[in-house]
Amino acid sequence: MTGSLPDIMMREDLEAEEHRRFSRHAAFADETRGREQPIPLDPYRTEFQRDRDRIIHCKAFRRLSHKTQVFLAPEGDHYRTRMTHTLEVSQISRSIARALALNEDLAEAIALGHDLGHTPFGHTGESALDEGLQALHEAGRTELTGYRHNVQSLRIVEQLEYEGKGLNLTWEVRDGILGHTGPHVPSTHEGQIVRTADRIAYVNHDIDDAIRAGVLCESDLPAGPISLLGPHPNARITTMINDMVLTSARTGEIGMSSDIWDAMMELRAFLFENVYFSKRAKAEEPKALAVVRSLLDHYLAVPSDLPADERPDDDSMLVQAVVDYVAGMTDRFAIREFERLFEPRKWLV
Repeated sequence: MTGSLPDIMMREDLEAEEHRRFSRHAAFADETRGREQPIPLDPYRTEFQRDRDRIIHCKAFRRLSHKTQVFLAPEGDHYRTRMTHTLEVSQISRSIARALALNEDLAEAIALGHDLGHTPFGHTGESALDEGLQALHEAGRTELTGYRHNVQSLRIVEQLEYEGKGLNLTWEVRDGILGHTGPHVPSTHEGQIVRTADRIAYVNHDIDDAIRAGVLCESDLPAGPISLLGPHPNARITTMINDMVLTSARTGEIGMSSDIWDAMMELRAFLFENVYFSKRAKAEEPKALAVVRSLLDHYLAVPSDLPADERPDDDSMLVQAVVDYVAGMTDRFAIREFERLFEPRKWLV
């Protein structure tokens, strides 16, 4: 059987399609504020599609599959990792962006890159680096005042990937990555979608993981939010997405209705009290804190133990180099390094 391929979709065709389909509130790929280092345009991909692909192929993205979401060293194959969380945020972001006729490719790229700066052992590792840097700053040893994973995510894509050259992403993607949490609110609607989709994802999947871990039972969940949002994670996610689409379309601003938002935030508060600070979730936390803090202190004291390609040329950059190295570790690599550096080895006879 013979036939012919359909006409090739060139980048210009995709860009024209964006202008035909998208809302005037969308970020259009051919109107991007550009890259720090201009490069030739791709013949078949828009600039935001290119950014998505660059993130997927980078080393920091691959490491997310071995970084903790909530439960440290969970026993079982179905607990979320930072990678699965990232993919869930990407799916939710795309669904909302598509329904609002915004740029799905931009939302996806931001979502895929938003957590690249997370440390080993999740927020526990982030706390260890943050406290360590604050102590170093107070001692006058660094200008860094603390650690924030969104800032580190931006640093990864701008300076650390591709052997220090960075991914050279568009301004809109970098803006969205920085603004997915913290005081900076993304300038694009797509970035604002990711900022809320992140919460939609972790509030629901952390409940699911907590029930799987035996930390919670379905009956423990607060009745008010559950009756409004839905009895199981899929229903709650659907409720939140649909409400966000309808509310954003009605108001012209990205957001949820007040009752759905308040219900989500009540579930989030419940998680902090009953899961994130629970004995089961925190059982390994002192060990994780000790691992990250010990690695930070050791490499600062013995920089020669850093891999050759991680050692800075300028001693004034040592603290930043050590932070970059430790923050980039997966859980299992951090544990192996801790064992190698601090656990006694049997005498060889």
